[in-house]
Amino acid sequence: MVKHPVVPTDCYFQGCYNPEFAIEIAKGKEKCHKYNQLSPNDVEKQREILLDLIGSIGKNVVVTPPFWCDYGYNITFGDNFYSNHNMIITDGAKVTFGNHVFVAPNCCFTTAEHSIDPEQRKMGIEVAKPIVIGNNVWIGTGSIILAGVTIGDNTVIGAGSVVKKSIPANVVAVGVPCKVLRKITEEDKYRYPMYDGDY
Repeated sequence: MVKHPVVPTDCYFQGCYNPEFAIEIAKGKEKCHKYNQLSPNDVEKQREILLDLIGSIGKNVVVTPPFWCDYGYNITFGDNFYSNHNMIITDGAKVTFGNHVFVAPNCCFTTAEHSIDPEQRKMGIEVAKPIVIGNNVWIGTGSIILAGVTIGDNTVIGAGSVVKKSIPANVVAVGVPCKVLRKITEEDKYRYPMYDGDY
């Protein structure tokens, strides 16, 4: 049995001012650490740890290590979820991924918001807002999804985007801050000529 640290009430631990939350975060990070130490091909053991760490997990879920989260139990992965290396989820609030979601390398999903006022920030005032990622969404490399954001079904978020406001369904969105570039259309079915529409 793993012993988790006892956190004194007067200390600042795991980046958290609340000792009870800090202990929960320590438990989540311990599980992430074990996950990241596995062989990347040990799919059976990976799923065993994910089932213990993640709140809800669908079929055919692949989370490529390294992967880090805070609590874990606030996260939902739908069916056929795939994330590449270095996904980070700070799940102080719920983070929900739909079915058939692709997450490229080096993406961050953070539910936390700290106070802008420096005195309040020093006091540890912080809120967490949920993040919702719809079905069939692709998050491009190096994107950051901020607290309170919803991304609609079928949408593509371009590489390097910072998503601070919700993005509707069926669009390509990109940028800092992330904005809708265009709608996804039937023409997008033919962007890859090797398929010739036969799929």
